[in-house]
Amino acid sequence: MVGLPGRVTGTVGPGLVGEVIVRIRGGAEHFLAHPVQGTGRLAVGTVVTVVEYLPPRTVYVMAAYDG
Repeated sequence: MVGLPGRVTGTVGPGLVGEVIVRIRGGAEHFLAHPVQGTGRLAVGTVVTVVEYLPPRTVYVMAAYDG
């Protein structure tokens, strides 16, 4: 999971539990998502990278691109 790209489907931000979709195991799955420390709000549609995975369905993410 760590290092895989995903896309925000529910706003991710400090104090929020968002949602991302990640292509994995031959399909696409939704995960609850938190921003990595120091990351601001990530809007729906933002491409992210999984930085940490907490089984079964929680990930910490950061924006894949600056800007």
